Amino acid sequence: MSANSDYTAEYCKLCADICDWCAEQCGQHDHEHCQNCAESCRKCAEECRKIAA
Repeated sequence: MSANSDYTAEYCKLCADICDWCAEQCGQHDHEHCQNCAESCRKCAEECRKIAA
């Protein structure tokens, strides 16, 4: 990404999709560590989408 790769947007979109999936999976559990993971994944997906745009 620091080299301005032609694949940066694609890579970041894939990362956001993976983070969304992880957030969905972890968000289904009531454990605190699962909820923390889901929140982290949602934040990561949001940042990845900013780069992909």
